Amino acid sequence: MEKSSTSREKQIGIWIDHTEAILVFLNGGQATVERIDSLAESHFRHSGGARSGGANVAQSVSKEQKADERREHQYHRFYRQVIKEAGDADTMFIFGPGEAKIELAKEIKKIKGRPKRTVAVETSDKLTENQIVAKVKSFF
Repeated sequence: MEKSSTSREKQIGIWIDHTEAILVFLNGGQATVERIDSLAESHFRHSGGARSGGANVAQSVSKEQKADERREHQYHRFYRQVIKEAGDADTMFIFGPGEAKIELAKEIKKIKGRPKRTVAVETSDKLTENQIVAKVKSFF
């Protein structure tokens, strides 16, 4: 009986990648699902072929760096929005493909003045909403 949690404990599961987050709130065995789109730009892809020439290559690299920085800011805002929507959960289970789950966990740890939260992070494939809810329920 390891999974003894009080009925007052707030639990949330978050499936996340760089395009969206799916939050699953558990309350008395009932699951409530909320989706948040990241609204981040897709990765920069320059048009045209490879050119050999200093100015064109330098401009392309500069544009790509600016786009990367802008995207990082967009991800940061996205993670802050997910944290805000998660509220004051006591336990968080974060999972998903790629790096977004790790980046979100780091953002949570940066927050000052918040009570310590239990955060578990796990790699997962792309799942349907029902599979995500089932995974969160089985975790808790």
